[in-house]
Amino acid sequence: MPSAAPSIQPAAILIAPHPILRRKTRPVRPEDAATLRELLPRMYEAMYLAPGIGLAAPQVGLDLRFAIVDLHENDIRAPITLINPEVIRESDQRAAREEGCLSLPGQYAEIVRPESVRVRYHDLDGKRHELDATGLLATCLQHEIDHLDGVLFVDHLSALKRNIIMRKLAKEQKAKG
Repeated sequence: MPSAAPSIQPAAILIAPHPILRRKTRPVRPEDAATLRELLPRMYEAMYLAPGIGLAAPQVGLDLRFAIVDLHENDIRAPITLINPEVIRESDQRAAREEGCLSLPGQYAEIVRPESVRVRYHDLDGKRHELDATGLLATCLQHEIDHLDGVLFVDHLSALKRNIIMRKLAKEQKAKG
């Protein structure tokens, strides 16, 4: 009888205000490849289970500059692994979109960001890519790159709105035990 495929243990997602979420990450180096290859399936599993459309290394406790994104539009998975990503162009036009975050579960706010961006990154094989994005993908890429710089989506809000969200999150997390 064939054995069942081993299940992947999803990576644990850190919840704000965990201090790792506020640290700027270091660039991924070639010697980090084995760590990434081991962790990526667990990160994708955690993101899909949440469910979410993006997850950055600090959210799972790593100080490495990489993130994953998958909008899974029309229920089709199209994962993108972004190693050492950087925004190299952003539009002057701004767009408001409601954002949430797996590290701030249940918290949402309208955030204004550039409407379109060009992001340069490397894939797991070291190949360099540039991606032009608009709409939800542009927002998601900027959100995940912010994580790599220790920035949370609530940092784009006024201090009052940010404090309200953070207090609400703390209260909900305390109630969960």
